[in-house]
Amino acid sequence: MTASRAPRTSCPCCPQKRFPWRLVGILLVAPVLLLSLNSDACGEPPRYDSMTLKSMLKEYYAVGEKIFYECNPGYYMTFPVSTFCEKNHSWFPIPEGCSKKECNHPKIKNGEFILPNLTSGYNDQVHFHCDEGYHLEGNSVLTCNLQGDEVYWSDEFPQCEKIYCQPPAKVKNGKHTNSHRTIFEYNELITFSCNRLKGSDQYSLVGERELICIEKNTWSSRPPQCKVVKCDYPVIEHGRLTSGIKEKYYYQAMVLLECLPGFYLNGSNRVFCGENSTWDPKIPKCIKGFKPTHPTKPPVSRYPGYPESNEYLSVEDFEELDVGILAVIVLTILVGIVVLCTCLYRCLKREKKGLD
Repeated sequence: MTASRAPRTSCPCCPQKRFPWRLVGILLVAPVLLLSLNSDACGEPPRYDSMTLKSMLKEYYAVGEKIFYECNPGYYMTFPVSTFCEKNHSWFPIPEGCSKKECNHPKIKNGEFILPNLTSGYNDQVHFHCDEGYHLEGNSVLTCNLQGDEVYWSDEFPQCEKIYCQPPAKVKNGKHTNSHRTIFEYNELITFSCNRLKGSDQYSLVGERELICIEKNTWSSRPPQCKVVKCDYPVIEHGRLTSGIKEKYYYQAMVLLECLPGFYLNGSNRVFCGENSTWDPKIPKCIKGFKPTHPTKPPVSRYPGYPESNEYLSVEDFEELDVGILAVIVLTILVGIVVLCTCLYRCLKREKKGLD
C-alpha cells in the first residue's frame, strides 16, 4: 500500500513567475517586419519651390499611394498636381505645377520701365526712368508684393513731369533776360548783365554770365554778382611790368611781370585782378642772384616762375650769372679738357711702345 502524496501548494507569499518568452519573440520579429515593410515603401516626397504637400507629411508611403500638392502663397495652379509611389520605391517625377502670380503690367508716359527679371511676378521689381526734359514724381523702384492671396505693386506707378525752373535769385545791381517770366522750361538759357554807374568805375559781373535750366528748379550755377572790382597798381620791387600797363585795373585785368637783370622771379609772372579787388595769384618777388634749377622748399615748387626738374638752363640763365662764377665754370671746363687729352696721349704712347 503506497502512500499518496499531498498536492503541492505554492507559497502564498511567493507568486509564481513565468519568463515572458512571447514578448521577446515579438520584439525580435518587429524589426524584421518593419524592414520588410519599409523596403516596399517610398520615403519623403519631393520638394518644390512653388508648391507644398497638401496632406500631412508621413515617414513612409506604400507602393501605389498617391499624394497631392497645393500652390504656395503668391502662386497659382496651372494644372492639378499629384504623384504616387512607384514599384521601384521612388516617386513618379512631376514638374512644377504652379506659376507666379503677376502684378498688372507697368506703364509710364514720357519715360520707360525695366524689369530686371523680365517678369512682373511675385517678388519681382520694376525700375522707372524718365525721358530727357522730364523728372520722376514718385518711387523709381516698385516690388510686386503679396497681400492676402493676391499680388500688388508696393506703390502707385510714378509719373514723368516736364522740367521747369522758377526764376533765379535776384542779382543786386543787375538783371537777366526774360526777367518778366515766372517759369522757365528745361534747357532754357538766360543771360545776366550789370547796371551802369554814372562815374568812371563800373560794376563787374563776377560769376557765370549764362545760366541754363537743367533740373526741376535747378540752374546750371549760382547767379553772378554785380560789384565794383578795382585793383591797385601792381608794384614789384626790382622788377617791372612788361604787358597790361594801365591807369586803372578792373575785374579780370591781366599784367605780365619780370625782374631786373641780376634778379630772378619768385612766383607767377602773370597775375589777374580778382573778385575781391586783389591780385591773384599774389604779386611775385624779385630775389637777387640766379634762378635755382630745383625748388628749395615745397611751397616754392608751386610757383610757375621756377623751372621743372627736367628743364635745362637757357642762355638767359647764364646771362644772369656773376662774372666770377662764369670764370670758375670756364676754368673748370678747360682743366677737364687738358686732363682728358693728357690721359689719351699717354695711352696711345704705351700702345705704340708695345707694338715696337
